Amino acid sequence: MAGLYIHVPFCQKRCLYCDFYSNTDMGYKEAYLSALIREMELRKNYLEGETLETIYFGGGTPSQLSVENLNQLFEAIYRNFPVNQDMEITLEANPDDMTPAYVAALRSLPVNRISMGVQSFDAADLKFLNRRHDREEALRAVRLCQEHDLYNISIDLIYGLPGQTPEKWQKNLDEVLRLDIPHISAYHLIYEEGTALYRLLEAGKITAVDEDTSLTLFTLLIENLAAAGYQHYEISNFARPGWYARHNSSYWKGKKYLGLGPSAHSYNGTEREWNVASLPEWIKGIRTGKPALENEQLDENTRYNEYIMTHLRTMWGIDLNELSEKFGEKKLKYCLNLAQTYEKRHLLLQKDGKLTLTKEGIFVSDGIMSDLLWV
Repeated sequence: MAGLYIHVPFCQKRCLYCDFYSNTDMGYKEAYLSALIREMELRKNYLEGETLETIYFGGGTPSQLSVENLNQLFEAIYRNFPVNQDMEITLEANPDDMTPAYVAALRSLPVNRISMGVQSFDAADLKFLNRRHDREEALRAVRLCQEHDLYNISIDLIYGLPGQTPEKWQKNLDEVLRLDIPHISAYHLIYEEGTALYRLLEAGKITAVDEDTSLTLFTLLIENLAAAGYQHYEISNFARPGWYARHNSSYWKGKKYLGLGPSAHSYNGTEREWNVASLPEWIKGIRTGKPALENEQLDENTRYNEYIMTHLRTMWGIDLNELSEKFGEKKLKYCLNLAQTYEKRHLLLQKDGKLTLTKEGIFVSDGIMSDLLWV
């Protein structure tokens, strides 16, 4: 089984913090759709005939595409790829795009999961982040989906904003829990170089939250969601039992996936490929039959390091038998030897052939994963 990722680069405006490739010129839309369908034809053999288990429309803002546009893409997908009847098909959406007409029309498509970029329910936060929607639009969008039997909803939240207090973050958590949705992704604000947010920080116009506040916010997140019955199945992701994001989980479990569209990445087990992060250049390459992309062959040490980094992020952890089968006894012993220090400190747990982070270990996971890498 494999996954298909489709990058939809269009945004009405850029958010303050975002470093994903996007383009605000909707004049490219028709050329983009034509090139995307052509790219499916050119690159469908990358997955070597494996059946699609998941499809993910990410961005950018995929909900900027009309239902007719999406239907055109689904027709091309089914024409070019073998598909599982029980696919998870996710559409990222902005709350203000989810009008009654749009949500109703979505039901004519095979989309069965919505990932909604809410980020915050606080007016000041949304203004600071340069989001297009307000609190009421976010709440209304979720209710609309639920009323149209689109129950598989995930909401993105951001915490660690400049000046954010535990009290303000608690209000966000209370709001999202009232919605009774099955999946929540929550990410600490990151100051990515090249973003407007980073420039504000460098200019001294904003101040990042301190480490103690970050720790308090993360603790509130974990405790509130655990009390409400959510499983902390990946460092930034929480779900009701059985409602895990299958597409994103495939990344963490090392499954193959093909990425289409400008800046999209692909992985087939032995190499990575990534498209040029330019809509005009990507279109030109597809039109000439020579996709503008780069690739990297992954040696065993790199694949081992990626295995450690991705698997240890999840509640399923590292399968020690699988680690041995993939990389040999030498690397298994190397991993277990380095893990001993963290096991003694109750930051890692070895049980039933798995190596997982403990609740305490999650808070220092970056350091643990870094120390287990092959150098």
